[in-house]
Amino acid sequence: MKFLLISNSSSSLLGFRLPLIKSLLDKKIEVHVAAPDVSPDSEAYYALTRLGIAVHEIPLKRTGMNPFLDFYTLFFMWRLMRRIKPYMVMGYTVKPVIYGSLAAMLAMVPRRFALITGLGFSFIEDQSGRRNILLYVVKFLYRISLKFCDVIFFQNRDDEALFLKLQIIMEESKTCVVNGSGVDLEEFEFVETSMSTTARFIFVGRLLGDKGIREYAKAAKAVKQLYPDVIFDVVGSLDKNPDSILKSELDLWINEGFVNYLGYLKDVRPAIRNANVFVLPSYREGTPRSTLEAMSMGRAVITTDAPGCRETVFEGVNGYLVPVKDVQSLESAMLNFINNPDLIVTMGKASREIATEKFDVNQVNSIMLKRIGVD
Repeated sequence: MKFLLISNSSSSLLGFRLPLIKSLLDKKIEVHVAAPDVSPDSEAYYALTRLGIAVHEIPLKRTGMNPFLDFYTLFFMWRLMRRIKPYMVMGYTVKPVIYGSLAAMLAMVPRRFALITGLGFSFIEDQSGRRNILLYVVKFLYRISLKFCDVIFFQNRDDEALFLKLQIIMEESKTCVVNGSGVDLEEFEFVETSMSTTARFIFVGRLLGDKGIREYAKAAKAVKQLYPDVIFDVVGSLDKNPDSILKSELDLWINEGFVNYLGYLKDVRPAIRNANVFVLPSYREGTPRSTLEAMSMGRAVITTDAPGCRETVFEGVNGYLVPVKDVQSLESAMLNFINNPDLIVTMGKASREIATEKFDVNQVNSIMLKRIGVD
């Protein structure tokens, strides 16, 4: 039996989907993966093929909507599926879901699945004409492609409810809500922080406006005026996404000294280990993997009361939920940890317990495999 997994990046396959891929391999399933940046001379190609995975490079641009390029992507995927003849296909992220599902239908793949890992740029509430047009197009394409899926996986109930409200899916659509991508509790092992340690906050993610990086920077600047010794780490890189911050903005924050920029890290564990409070002021997520990793390592969390983000925090137990785009509330939550350092320890332990009970990657994958039909 062949299973084809389609992604918009090789880093996502290695960082987020490897446990699922290994679970499929354990079931003696022949796993194929397709992504746009897996040429035979790439590190990702080597890392995947040495596990026994068949790797296929596809022409897919993660951002933008060029109808000619996207049609070529669809055609290429259809041709790939006709050649390798998978029994099952799953796409995740916007374009792999849309074009992967359509190509699988046209190639007459018997079983088709979609994993909605987050709604992205077009679904963030905004009054700009560009986003409104993009949302209309994405809704239309989702509506068509998801009709042909046997099961649609969501990572939070808010996204599922929104798809129903917008009539992207219907009540009779077969859906399954899982607790995000899960987290490997052994890889991201618990490391207790000390109450005597100076408060050190950390943001991990792509440097997009929608991730709340600007709110994080503004709150950091305000807090450092009161407590100059507090550290605000930033891990992540600039992005081709239209919502990416400018390099000039990042340089200003670094030069003014209110953020400590660590760049893009393949392994975020040392950075999380050095910090003691994880912050993600995102506007919307599927279920943020970076937050789950920090929770697994025993870090208290500040995040927003937004879809996906609110799944990770029990208010006052393992952290705080703040309103989206509310810098003052974010600053207040930070100050509460600074002024009450014992909360850093107790909430960090609670984060690990929640990660263990709710977000264990093995539990998440077990549910997905059962719905796919290979448990």
